[in-house]
Amino acid sequence: MKLSPHPKPFHLSLGERGEMMAWHYLIQQGYKIIEKNYRCPLGEMDVIAQKKGYLCFIEIKTRSGRVLGYPEEAVSLPKQKKLIRIAEWYLKEIRKGDLRVSFDVLAITLNENENPQFRLIENAFSLN
Repeated sequence: MKLSPHPKPFHLSLGERGEMMAWHYLIQQGYKIIEKNYRCPLGEMDVIAQKKGYLCFIEIKTRSGRVLGYPEEAVSLPKQKKLIRIAEWYLKEIRKGDLRVSFDVLAITLNENENPQFRLIENAFSLN
């Protein structure tokens, strides 16, 4: 019998569960997902999607409760700058620098015995 290379093959991490819920939620909100977990030498973008003429770069943050604060509070200024650099890389890679872009944050709070709480912050920050 061959063992799985993953220590918890049937258990998703909090972040993985949040991302799966996020994809479904974003589609319900009218986003057309282009990329999931886009990686480049500068890092990773959780979701790249289109909505209402914008190319949206979306950061997903998931927390179990609020002991550490609201999930969206983890998108600090240094994190925003990193996401902007990744977006610029992506735009150069697809050779489209003239698109209207939006940086959105989807915060998910998963409390035991409660429905997930979603907070979508569109245009959470900008290139400038």
